[in-house]
Amino acid sequence: MTASFTLFPTPLGTCAIAWRGGKVCGSHLPEGTPELTASRIAKRAGGAEPGSPPDFVNAAIAAILELLSGKPNDLTFIDCDFAGIGEFPAKVYHLSRAIKPGQTRTYGDLAIDLGDRAYAQGVGRALGANPFPIIVPCHRVLGAGGKLTGFSAGGGVNTKLKMLEIEKAQIGLAPTLFDDLPLAVKK
Repeated sequence: MTASFTLFPTPLGTCAIAWRGGKVCGSHLPEGTPELTASRIAKRAGGAEPGSPPDFVNAAIAAILELLSGKPNDLTFIDCDFAGIGEFPAKVYHLSRAIKPGQTRTYGDLAIDLGDRAYAQGVGRALGANPFPIIVPCHRVLGAGGKLTGFSAGGGVNTKLKMLEIEKAQIGLAPTLFDDLPLAVKK
């Protein structure tokens, strides 16, 4: 069965979501142009073609739009097709989906949850290949001590920072007097 995809505007730019059957089989954050975003999601979803989204995809898009507008939506209701992803990445994605909007964890935290802190680099690799950004909130996973490390989506760490700012996430250690400042000005 061939996958389909659609583009949709968000506060971050034009995002994409793909589906096959009754499951989401990919999502994509904005690239430089909507055409590039479409090209990337089509490739990610195995040659997906543009299509008219069914109700379950429209519900997913609506929830993503609310999340990216500041509503702390839980996107775990979105049924993702994890077939062919591999056992370790699927476990990483499952743990990542449990991170609530506005909260963060570290690669090391997830590695410990998987049984060994030495898995931290594997967690990073799995999240760098995340086929479901936003739905699997890899942007909520930080480096040790809350450091903003690499982010494979278009815009890199700036996109990650913007998403965390929208969610009003705390980055780093204990709250301070200046926590209401935008994340971009915090040091």
